[in-house]
Amino acid sequence: MLNFTDIQAAAARLKGVAHRTPILTSTTLNRLLGCEVFMKAENFQRMGAFKFRGGYNAINALTDAERARGVLAFSSGNHAQAVALSAKLHGCKATILMPSDAPPTKLKATREYGAEVITYDRYSEDRSALAKRYAEERNAVLIPPYDYLPVMAGQGTCGLEIAEEIPNLDALIVCTGGGGFLSGSTIGAQGIQPSIKMYGAEPESGNDVQQAFRTGQIITIPVPKTICDGQQTQAVGVLPFEVIREHVTDVLTTSDATVIEAMRFAFERMKIVLEPSGACALAALMESKARFTGQRVAVTLSGGNINFDRFAQLLGAG
Repeated sequence: MLNFTDIQAAAARLKGVAHRTPILTSTTLNRLLGCEVFMKAENFQRMGAFKFRGGYNAINALTDAERARGVLAFSSGNHAQAVALSAKLHGCKATILMPSDAPPTKLKATREYGAEVITYDRYSEDRSALAKRYAEERNAVLIPPYDYLPVMAGQGTCGLEIAEEIPNLDALIVCTGGGGFLSGSTIGAQGIQPSIKMYGAEPESGNDVQQAFRTGQIITIPVPKTICDGQQTQAVGVLPFEVIREHVTDVLTTSDATVIEAMRFAFERMKIVLEPSGACALAALMESKARFTGQRVAVTLSGGNINFDRFAQLLGAG
């Protein structure tokens, strides 16, 4: 299982490379939700999302011989960009398997970081099987997006920073897809403040992590139909689930409509842009605010990779 020393080692690798992103607050939000909210702005991270932490740590942890073989990853967008940029920084080749309907901005950025992109149909093809096949054909090192300890450890540095900077937290809500960010941040945060209650946040139409958490076994669902493209996973990862079922308090869900409300609040009142998945933890807090009344609650604003047309379309429909 992932442990705190893994997070500390990742923090050392990322020091001076990843941004130590700011913690934002809003008195208006505190009043509306009835609790004290602290927002970790990972939309200001390199390549626009927390995923850089895991991608860089995973590639940096490889040997020179492994990096010389090149790396291969599969992702709907943010892990793709993270691995592409991290590979570029390490001078190694990256091949990324991405769904054909991935956001154009994410496809474009991944290519601009120097990666070769191979597209597939997320609704009819098995991305894990495709990735394994391509990795074997190219003799490349496979860097999965969440079910991989070095990635989990890198993501966990976000929780570590939150717990280091905000004393006496009652709760931390982390967006979750495959569980790498939630599991890593749980170990990172509780390694500093053991009493923090950890919560996952995912779209209600894609609640595979919530189902797994509440039944005690991994549940596979169809590809979720949600605006949160970064959370269209079908099942929580095996390694993340080991941490989640033992250390997490609960997994919350939110509607797409509330995600748009959270994006709108962040833009209008805080002047920041969030992609749908990046607003999921804040949206989950909005929907479950009665549960956190009077508490000190941190949430992850996990990413801001969205193009203007899509952003305007979503907020216009909200």
